[in-house]
Amino acid sequence: MPGRDAVDGRRGSAHGLSLTGRPDERHWDTLAGVNVSSRFDVSGFGVVVTGGASGLGLAYGEVLGAHGARVTLIDVDADQLAYHAERLQGEGQDVRGAVADVTDHAALDRAVDEAAETYGRLDVAFANAGIDSGVGFVGAWAGDARPRVPEGAIERYDDERWERVIDINLNGIFATVRAAARHMRPRGFGRIVVTTSVAATQVEPAIGSAYMAAKAGARHFVRATALELAADGIMVNAIAPGFFVTNIGGGHAHNPAVQEAVAKEIPMHRVGRPDDIKALALFLASPASEYITGREIAIDGGWSLGRAD
Repeated sequence: MPGRDAVDGRRGSAHGLSLTGRPDERHWDTLAGVNVSSRFDVSGFGVVVTGGASGLGLAYGEVLGAHGARVTLIDVDADQLAYHAERLQGEGQDVRGAVADVTDHAALDRAVDEAAETYGRLDVAFANAGIDSGVGFVGAWAGDARPRVPEGAIERYDDERWERVIDINLNGIFATVRAAARHMRPRGFGRIVVTTSVAATQVEPAIGSAYMAAKAGARHFVRATALELAADGIMVNAIAPGFFVTNIGGGHAHNPAVQEAVAKEIPMHRVGRPDDIKALALFLASPASEYITGREIAIDGGWSLGRAD
C-alpha cells in the first residue's frame, strides 16, 4: 500500500529511488522509471478531516474518499455529517462521521484515536475547522462603497467574540495537529494539512480582526511543527484559500451580488468553489508531496497579487 511504501521508502528505497553511500555521497538512480501518477495514490490511507461536514473540509473528504482513502469527517453538525457520510458511502466511498467540537480537546482526541484504531493507521489529518469572525470595520467585501461599520470597531470587540474565534481557528488547529502527531510519529509517516487563509498575510476589513490573528498564528504554527516533525517523515503544510463559496459566515459568499463584486477584484475574474481545491488537497495528502514541508500554498485566483484590471 502507498502508506507502507512511504514508510519503508523513508528508511530505504525512497519510493523506488535507491539511495546509497554516506549522506554526503548520495547517488540517486535515474528518475526516468518513476511512475508519477502512482505517487498520488492514497488508497487505503487513514484520513481525518475537522470541519468535514461542509465547505472545504467536505471537499477534502470527498476527493480523498474518491481516490480510495478511508475518511473520518469530524464536525459538530451531526445531521450534516450523517447526510454526507451516507451520500458518499452510496457512491462507494469508505467515509464515516464523528461528532466532536475542536474546542473540546478531549473529545477531539477521542475522535482521532477512534479513527486511527478503526483504520489501523492514521496517514493524513486535515486541520480545517474554522468560523467567520463576524462583522469587520467596513461594510462590504469589495467595490468602491465600503462604509465604516461602528459595530466592527476594535473598541467594541468584546472578549467573548475574540476568544471564540481564537479557540476554534487557532487552538483547534493546535489540538488537531497534536492528536495526529501522536499517531504519526511512531510510524514515521504522515501528512498534516492546515487550512489557513490569504487573510494570514493580507487584511480583510469586512471581517473581524480575530480572523486575521488566528490565521496568521496558524500559518506560523505550520512552520514550527513542520520543522519539528520533518525528520520523522511527517510533512506539515497549509492551504491558504482566497474567496471561496462556502457556508462560513452565514453563507454570504452564496450571494451572487457579492460574488460579482469580489470577482472584479480577482485577476481570474471569478470566485473559488470547493471543487477548485480538491487537486491541491490530494497532492498535499499523497506521497507526491513528500519533499515539501512548512509551506503555505495560496489558492485564490491571484487575489493576493492585487487587482489587474
